[in-house]
Amino acid sequence: MLQPGADNLQADQRPRLDRRPRHWIGRLSLSSFRNYVTAEIEAGPEPVVLVGPNGVGKTNLLEAVSLLAPGHGLKHAPYEELVRKGGPGDWAISALVHGRDGPLRIGTALRRAAEGSERRSGRIVHIDGERRAGPAALGGCVHMVWLVPAMDSLFTGPASERRRFLDRLIVSFDRDYASRLSRFERAMRQRNRLLENGLDERVLLEGLEIEMAETGVAIAASRREAVSALTAAIAERRMRDPTSAFPWVGLDLVGSLEAQLTERPAVEVEDGYRHALARSRERDRAAKRALEGPHRSDLHVWHGPKGTPAKVSSTGEQKALLMGLVLAHAELLAERRQHPAPILLLDEVAAHLDDRRRSALFADVLHLGMQVWMTGTDRSAFEALFGRALFADIDDGRIKVGRRPL
Repeated sequence: MLQPGADNLQADQRPRLDRRPRHWIGRLSLSSFRNYVTAEIEAGPEPVVLVGPNGVGKTNLLEAVSLLAPGHGLKHAPYEELVRKGGPGDWAISALVHGRDGPLRIGTALRRAAEGSERRSGRIVHIDGERRAGPAALGGCVHMVWLVPAMDSLFTGPASERRRFLDRLIVSFDRDYASRLSRFERAMRQRNRLLENGLDERVLLEGLEIEMAETGVAIAASRREAVSALTAAIAERRMRDPTSAFPWVGLDLVGSLEAQLTERPAVEVEDGYRHALARSRERDRAAKRALEGPHRSDLHVWHGPKGTPAKVSSTGEQKALLMGLVLAHAELLAERRQHPAPILLLDEVAAHLDDRRRSALFADVLHLGMQVWMTGTDRSAFEALFGRALFADIDDGRIKVGRRPL
């Protein structure tokens, strides 16, 4: 395990919160994933810096790490696209993940349905050797957040991107949240299919609408709670450091169910949503989708000091706002709820932050005790972490962990 050097970080002298539980990936193994034939890396709870030229597989490695969490990973790519070209036709990822309840052996893979078959059985998940129903089961094991260049459009793109980002944050609070999302989306897809096919299955439709109402209102309530808690954490950071390199963020959750929950009990909102779904069947049939529900909500974000929407901020300001939001979330977990800080994945972060913000970021992640996986082409951009992080050179799908820079 790496021993932090005492002479290399000047950005922050705050003591790390060592009494808090830690959360990190201790060992990661890949096979036939993207451009990796096989690869393995072992790490401690300190940051991990992946260095190498563009196109050698740094982001692919981050993507593999992201698949240890619920969902489709940081690129949201179809699982079949992750298979190594020229490989056996499937891929596998395994890891030893340390958390509040001790280490867990986690494995996930895309496997063929049968020997010699061209059909794949889909993604499978094992936790400590036990087969689980699907990726949603990982929500209780791995808490992870990532920032990648593709998220540059988070504030200017469609609401679905902001919902997906918020939902990843919420999984850290609520281990059953991913399962509720899956249940809602599955019921909604089935209802959409029935309506589109013109089938008069009243009893089946009613059952699906009950499921959508129960899970949909629970999703909306979880989002309201998370945004409220994040707003409080942001206010605490603002009071502690009003001149932070990461300006404070204003948040507003916009959605019909969320608005109703501010005025009525959840059980009444649930009944109302169920009746609304029943009344809107013909309208939804014509639209070929459900027009009301938590899948239509949005997270409005604004630049706090300027009081302007984040979508009109400069690219640099948007990156700083997003980083500040992620750090507030990590601090909320680590300091207010006595949970481990989430694992943070940052792709090409050094290229998108100036020196002041890079130093502030490194100081924050060390203070919070976060394991952060970062990529970059220039080792010197991570100078503040020399002696504090594991540095690995990536070269065409190969990983070489050498001596840490001193």
